[in-house]
Formats: sequence, structure tokens, C-alpha cells
Amino acid sequence: MARQITYYYSLVSPWSYLGHARLGEIAARHGATVDYVPISLGAIFPRTGGLPLAKRAPARQAYRLAELRRWPQRLGLPLNVEPKHFPTDDRPAARLALAAKARGHDIAELSYALMRACWVEERDIAEASTLREIADAAGLDGQALLREAEGPDAQARLDEACRAALVDGCFGAPWYSVDGEPFWGQDRLDLVEALLQRD
Repeated sequence: MARQITYYYSLVSPWSYLGHARLGEIAARHGATVDYVPISLGAIFPRTGGLPLAKRAPARQAYRLAELRRWPQRLGLPLNVEPKHFPTDDRPAARLALAAKARGHDIAELSYALMRACWVEERDIAEASTLREIADAAGLDGQALLREAEGPDAQARLDEACRAALVDGCFGAPWYSVDGEPFWGQDRLDLVEALLQRD
């Protein structure tokens, strides 16, 4: 039976962006499947002791910027360290991605496009028009997904995703769960792969 990685991520997290494609590659190498679960850190941090960026101590903010300069160079990925539209609300994009998932779509590509929009393309993924354009470019019906993402079930889906993340011990993003074993951060992907190799 194929192993499953449950992957909780925020669509405005630079760390989720930096690890997103690598996770898919690791899963493919080991015949594992990925359950893509976009969440909102605004629902996670208050319940787990986390702080939004603006409320963190200056030393923590400075170190974050240092790491954001290191990792894209190491991975060979483009990234604007201080993008024009960050911070921005991660809920509209998460609701859109979850609406696509509820329709049976594989949301790996859509999610990556949303993260690239924030961290590479200087686009605001809290804006409806941006979300529609990105969904259309991913080969989906952006207008229909946008309607569903703004409908009565959309927030309930996101709330349920956040509840599931909390049950799995998630306190930040990205978060990977493999057979109940938790891994926090894209810099733990080597450990995720080592676990998949072990069995």
C-alpha cells in the first residue's frame, strides 16, 4: 500500500513555497501519495503559541530574513524576500484551493501557482481577480471556483482543515505528517524522505 503524506501549508508561507515542489518529487520517488491540505495560520497560531510576523521580536524577524536569503540560493528557486503583497490574508486562496479539491481536482499545481504569485510574481492572492486568473491559468474554471470559494460551505471546509491540522499537532507551516510522525518545516524534507526510504 502506498504511503501517504498529509501536508498542511499556508499559501502565503514562503517556507511552504520553498518545499512544495520538492515534496512532490520525494513522494513520486517513493511511490507515496500526498494529501494537500491548505490551512490558515491565523487559525493555528492563537491555539499553539505562534505569533504573526509583525508581533515577533526584532531578532526573530531579522533571522527569518537571513534564512529567506539563504534557502532560495541553496535550492535554486526565485523568491522576493519582502514581496509587495505580504503579509496578506491566506484564507481566500485556501478556500479556493479547497473548493477545487472538493471538486476532485489535484491541487498541487494550483497551490504552487498561488504561492509563486505571492513570492515571485508580486501578486496579491487575497484578491478575487488574481485568484480567478491563477485558477484559469491552471486549467480550472476560475469563476466557478471563486463562486464556490465565497459560498456558504467554503469557510466550513477551511475550518475543518485547520481542525485536522491541530489534531495532527501542527503549529506552523509547512507541516508534514507521515504515519502519525510530524515534521515541521521545508528543511525537514530530508527526514521525511529518510522515513519513506526506511520501510
